[in-house]
Amino acid sequence: MQTVGLTWQESFELAAVLAVGGAAAAVSGSRVVRGIGAFARETAVIGALYGLWQLAGQVSITGAGGALRRATWIEHFDQHLPVPSERATQQLFLGHRLVIETANLYYAGMHMTMMLVFLIWLFVRHRDRYRPVRQVMAWTTLGCLLVQLLPVAPPRMLNGYVDTGLLYNQSVYSHGLPVDQLSAMPSVHVAWAVLVGYYTWRISTSRWRVIGPVHAVLTILVVVITGNHWWLDGIVAVGILVGCAWGVYGVRTAWRAAMARRQLRGSGSASGAGSRTNATSVPEKVSSM
Repeated sequence: MQTVGLTWQESFELAAVLAVGGAAAAVSGSRVVRGIGAFARETAVIGALYGLWQLAGQVSITGAGGALRRATWIEHFDQHLPVPSERATQQLFLGHRLVIETANLYYAGMHMTMMLVFLIWLFVRHRDRYRPVRQVMAWTTLGCLLVQLLPVAPPRMLNGYVDTGLLYNQSVYSHGLPVDQLSAMPSVHVAWAVLVGYYTWRISTSRWRVIGPVHAVLTILVVVITGNHWWLDGIVAVGILVGCAWGVYGVRTAWRAAMARRQLRGSGSASGAGSRTNATSVPEKVSSM
């Protein structure tokens, strides 16, 4: 399966061009041009995050020597989780070629596609909700990338697991997509999918909003049966997502409350000053002689 990807240098260059173009369009007198500029700036943010994702795979604080050892530790830890083991889960599907090939395609193609479609939908249909959700996505991605500086091998690199991408010549890692293979922990795939699922369900009122949660569930299953992630990778990713969401909305709520208190104090002071002025400006009655 041939894939098309950008290096981190190309991603940053594209983000810079989009940011400059978007900034220039912001001063245009045309509403349409300003709208295109706003979209370009938001796309630049996505491009920069994608570049950071690529860069994180090439920069490590420890090197790749312990990646397999940490993966083995995670495999043993996951045995204590109330879910089937990754190996048993993969074995359930390995005998069904069509299912595995579909899972490989879903893993390769829907990660970025669903996020882009979601952000465009949010930007066009729910502009007031776009900025805080985009902030949650950005901080979550950065949090995941920081953890990924500690390399962890995916299940498919350990004995007893199958690399389903290689099995059916669909691997995104051997056909041109320049991403590191030792960034299993945490799973950005799962973080983004759960974000899309949660906010689609929460924001939309359409009957089609179920697509978001379904995408999240499918992604969680797909990353395991293709041998690309451990259950713990997804758990940690969701934990980072929840923490970032609380942080973003907590800060926004605290800021709004502080501004409301400040405005209330300002209006109270103005009202008090006005009352004192009125009291001192009333002339005294002069008795007639």
